[in-house]
Amino acid sequence: MHKLGRGHRDKVQQFMTITGASEKLALQALKASDWHLEGAFDFFYGQQSHIKSYTDTTYLEELYKRYKDPYTDMILADGITLLCNDLQLVVSWHMKASTMCEYSKEEFFTGLQALGIDSLEKFRERIPFMRSELKDEQKFREIYNFAFGWAKEKGQKSLALDTAIGMWQLLFAEKQWPLVDHWCQFLQARHNKAISRDTWSQLLEFARTVDPALSNYDAEGAWPYLIDEFVEYLNENGIIQSGQFK
Repeated sequence: MHKLGRGHRDKVQQFMTITGASEKLALQALKASDWHLEGAFDFFYGQQSHIKSYTDTTYLEELYKRYKDPYTDMILADGITLLCNDLQLVVSWHMKASTMCEYSKEEFFTGLQALGIDSLEKFRERIPFMRSELKDEQKFREIYNFAFGWAKEKGQKSLALDTAIGMWQLLFAEKQWPLVDHWCQFLQARHNKAISRDTWSQLLEFARTVDPALSNYDAEGAWPYLIDEFVEYLNENGIIQSGQFK
């Protein structure tokens, strides 16, 4: 690695730290992606057929039995609680889990095999990479949109307010949005109702396109009424003054 320039050496080290890969594999992935880190991650983890050959379903079976509910062939809330220090929303996204606090055996196997995980040690090694995915704009958008259906109760079209607030605080802890706390306070004070999918989706667009000082906010835009009310709330409470975020 001493023949590489400093920038390339730094990327190799960063890649190794996040993925736990060897220097040889790090170089292979980075060279294949023309030294773009995100492309290298995709190269490293995207070859699922190759990765799956290195996962042992015997160990997956043991992991599944460790966390499954004793009375049904599912991992339910108690089992997931055992993994709460490691599990993040992004893990459920990889598993394509349909419901929060539930993993079917198929979801559990498919998700962990796709990540090359067949032990707790490998699980821990992958956590930094999975967290880093929230910093990628496109993947964050996919995870954000996935979160609505994953977190809402079965049979419900809307997301309970308390659950929505918890999810927003989790998601925007990784992708900073300065107004998230004000948004949550506004909802508790003025709305106190379940959140529709349209509001959930439009808030991400609002957070991504309107600056915190609202200098580019268009009052005639097609925002949901709840977001328009939020802007009024910010102005009424002096949180936004003369185009500045306080």
